[in-house]
Amino acid sequence: MTNTSADAPVLRYTDNTRARPLPNALRAARVELLAAIELLRTIPDARLTDPWGWKGGSEEEVRYGFYRIAESFELAAIDAAAAIGSKGTEWGPAAERIAPATAARWDLQGLLLPLVDATWDADPGGGEWTIRQTLGHVIAGQRGYAATGGWWQERAYRADDPALPGHAPESIFDELPTEEAEAEGTPAEIRKRLDAALDVATERLAGLPADRLEFGARWSGFAVDVGFRMGRWSSHFREHTIQVEKTLVMLGHQSTENDRLVRHVLAAWGRAEAVVYGAIEADGAVRLLADATAGARATAAELSQIGRGQAGSM
Repeated sequence: MTNTSADAPVLRYTDNTRARPLPNALRAARVELLAAIELLRTIPDARLTDPWGWKGGSEEEVRYGFYRIAESFELAAIDAAAAIGSKGTEWGPAAERIAPATAARWDLQGLLLPLVDATWDADPGGGEWTIRQTLGHVIAGQRGYAATGGWWQERAYRADDPALPGHAPESIFDELPTEEAEAEGTPAEIRKRLDAALDVATERLAGLPADRLEFGARWSGFAVDVGFRMGRWSSHFREHTIQVEKTLVMLGHQSTENDRLVRHVLAAWGRAEAVVYGAIEADGAVRLLADATAGARATAAELSQIGRGQAGSM
């Protein structure tokens, strides 16, 4: 679990005894995943139709290797869900609300990863945000959701309580980094910051019991409950993923087929990670996902050899 000044508000308003640190095995699986992605990204579109000797003889196109990796993640998700169910692993209502956010996060990462640095700062015109500005907003928003969510659940108001405050204290936001600060650095640093913001929020809030999800809160001035705000995490990612897509259209950006395939692979991983994200005592299920990323890296290495003009077969 990270412990930076940006995390101070959410740490203050949440109970450490309920914290659910991200499993080390899941972090290691992500390292394997990203290593596989870097290998896949070396394959030019022109080599996607090259033959890939799969299953010891029959030939398939290199293109299918990307889909095969995504399929392996989908199968791992099925197996992980079964493992969790058979063990009676504790997930809980808060983790269930949060889990879709990691699927949304990896889809967004898949869209961002292939973009060159200049695209992040290109002005789409019309007063619209650059991609850098959009990501600064997304990260700041996620930290705000976590910190104020912690504050609301600690207050224990009912949503229909006439005394429900009109908003969380401004002092919380004064303590958090600004959108401009969150957008500083290289694209790789910003994407890493995005991951950290969501992971810390999950670690601190995934263990909340059901009764605290029913406590009153505010969203856009409306009286809601804490659970509603948690369900907004994934929507916020999706909302601004669409914004980035629209920005790229305004910039005249053309994605390659490799770009699209890489995003597909990361989105498949996100759906698989959502099966275990925020759960407690899910080591067996996480190992299944880790095995899938190790296999993905091996497949990606083989495909990248073909992409460099070298023969490869499984």
